[in-house]
Amino acid sequence: MVITKPFALLCAMSLLAGCASFSQDGGFDPVQQASERQLDKQLLWARDEAGRGQIDARVTELLAEPLSLDAAVQLALLNNRGLQASFDELGIGEAERVQAGRLPNPGFSYGRLEKGSEVEYERGLHLNLARLIALPMTSRLEGRRFEQLQRQTSLAVFDLASETRKAWYQAVAAEESLVYARQVLEAAETGAELARRLAAVGNFSKLQQAEQQTFYAEAGIGLIHAEQARVRSREQLTRLLGLWGEQLDYRLPERLPALPKTADQLPDVERLAMSQRQDIQAVRLDAERLAQNLGLTRTTRFINVLELGVVNNRSNEEPTQRGYEISVELPLFDWSGAKVARAEAQYRQALNRAAETAINARSQVREAYHAYRNAFELARHYRAEVLPLRQRIAEENLLRYNGMFISTFDLLADARRQVQAVDGYLQAQRDFWLARADLDMALLGTPNPSLGAAPAAAAEPAAAGH
Repeated sequence: MVITKPFALLCAMSLLAGCASFSQDGGFDPVQQASERQLDKQLLWARDEAGRGQIDARVTELLAEPLSLDAAVQLALLNNRGLQASFDELGIGEAERVQAGRLPNPGFSYGRLEKGSEVEYERGLHLNLARLIALPMTSRLEGRRFEQLQRQTSLAVFDLASETRKAWYQAVAAEESLVYARQVLEAAETGAELARRLAAVGNFSKLQQAEQQTFYAEAGIGLIHAEQARVRSREQLTRLLGLWGEQLDYRLPERLPALPKTADQLPDVERLAMSQRQDIQAVRLDAERLAQNLGLTRTTRFINVLELGVVNNRSNEEPTQRGYEISVELPLFDWSGAKVARAEAQYRQALNRAAETAINARSQVREAYHAYRNAFELARHYRAEVLPLRQRIAEENLLRYNGMFISTFDLLADARRQVQAVDGYLQAQRDFWLARADLDMALLGTPNPSLGAAPAAAAEPAAAGH
């Protein structure tokens, strides 16, 4: 079979276009670099047993000591299987990107016809020219889609780090709160026992005894709630860390980090968020990709089927026939107006979603910053005003008790109120750190699963025109 000049030229164009190939990192490096830059944490993608073994060794090392906040975040970023599944999504996305950049396979046809003693052989080689012409543009579109997937994966990393911080704060605060609940119960139990003995010898009324028993019963309920809060918060942290089996015996610090002396001042918090939020950059990429997709759709609206073929017919009685053929689908009934209208509507939709994301981002970061400042002021008020006053009252009551001006029950009641004030400061301190974590996440962006669905749907109009 002889190849004609048009087909030889076409093959040369195909070779110049080249073939898309897989990267060594699978698109993971930008995600890893973003984690190191924003979180100062290591990321590993376990793509084989060696990678999994490296992660397991690091997890064992982190669990050998009481789990600090930084260690908890690092452990979650290494060991959370949901995050590993997000990394595998990168592998799927890169495969689709590579597939979009591959040259279309040629088609081969062969036929044998007999007419009396004459035998005719027909051979043909066909290539989809429409797909070949659109190959550079579709390859760029899939490349942008893959970039968006990388940004979404980075957001998943940031979100897991934020949720782990919050779960760690909750778990440590619950451990502390449980200690205070036990102290309250011990004080109430002492008062109830003393009231029972005094009532037994006639020195305490039934009403006074019932009041002390009520304090004891309520303290018991508070302890049950504190124990349940501890279990719930610890299990939430355990799920984020991806721990099970013997790993469940991990230890936590006894106290939360101390409250800072001052809160951060962020007068340009909106501008800061606009410059670094990953979700805003992702929707911008989506809008740009759809704009290019609209251009592709308009270009190929009249070329629904365009194929180039090389024909070679040979007969045992006639000279060999050689040539080529081009087949084109005539747009008599479908002029692709609906396809173009759909692409234009999707582009407008992307612009509106981008605007909505920016508006929501500004609101979210303002709200998070306001909550952060309020949480700090509340915790600072506890630290500077409430706790010193409670300590002064306790000292005065102790002096009055030693001078026999107040009873043991008054002293025990004051001790309960002092413990409750300390626990109130603990909750305010916990809320401050939770607000800090929310503010950090608001500055980086919030994951939005709907953003990942738009690109796939938007690629259909362009693909339909090849």
